[in-house]
Amino acid sequence: MHDNISVMQQKACNHSGFYSSYGKRLFDFIAGLTGLILLSPLFIVIGLAIKLTDTGPVFYKQIRAGQNFKPFYLIKFRSMVAYADKFGSMLTVKGDPRITGIGRFLRKTKLDELPQLINVIKGDMSFVGPRPEVEKYVLLFKEEYNDILKVKPGITDYAAIEFRDEEEVLKSFENHEDGYIKEVLPIKIKLYKKYIKNKGFITDVRLVFLSLWRVVK
Repeated sequence: MHDNISVMQQKACNHSGFYSSYGKRLFDFIAGLTGLILLSPLFIVIGLAIKLTDTGPVFYKQIRAGQNFKPFYLIKFRSMVAYADKFGSMLTVKGDPRITGIGRFLRKTKLDELPQLINVIKGDMSFVGPRPEVEKYVLLFKEEYNDILKVKPGITDYAAIEFRDEEEVLKSFENHEDGYIKEVLPIKIKLYKKYIKNKGFITDVRLVFLSLWRVVK
C-alpha cells in the first residue's frame, strides 16, 4: 500500500516538474500568441479610444522585478494622464485625479492589463504567477522575494484575485503607501508563497478560470 502511494506521489512530482520546466512556457507562448491575434481588433479599438480622448502614448511601460530579480518593462494600456508617475505616487487609489475617463473604464474591466500578453509571449511573464512588483517594494522584502522570484511573475494569481479592488482598499488608509507596505503587501507575499507551494497545471487552470469569472461577475 505504501509503495503504491509512493509511486503515485513520484508520478505527480514528475508531472509537475515537466509542466514547470516545459509545459508552462509552451502553454504561455501558444495561448499568449493566440490571445493577441484574436484580441487584435480590441487592441485597435482601445488604442484609438485612448488617442482620441487624451494626448500621450497608447501604452504605459514600467520597470518591474522579474524572475531572479531581472528587470523588465511591464506593458499596459495607459489609463492615466501622460507621465503620471512623474508627479505622483507609484500607487493608485480609487478616485485618483490622474486617471483618465477612458482609464476608469479600462481599470474597472481590467482591459488595461491586456498588453501583458506581449510580456507573456516574450517570456518576461507567465499567465499565472506572483504579480510583478516595482523594485522599491521588492527591496523592502528582499528575503521573501528571494523565494518568490524564483518563478516568473504572472498576470494573475491568488493575490490578484484577492485584491481585485486594490485601489478601493488603499483608499481606506490615511497614508496610502504605509498601508500598502505594512498591510497589503505582506498579505500578497503570503498568497504568492501559497501559489509557489501549490504551483502546477491544475492550480494554473483553476486560477485562470477563477480570474475570468471575477472579471465577468
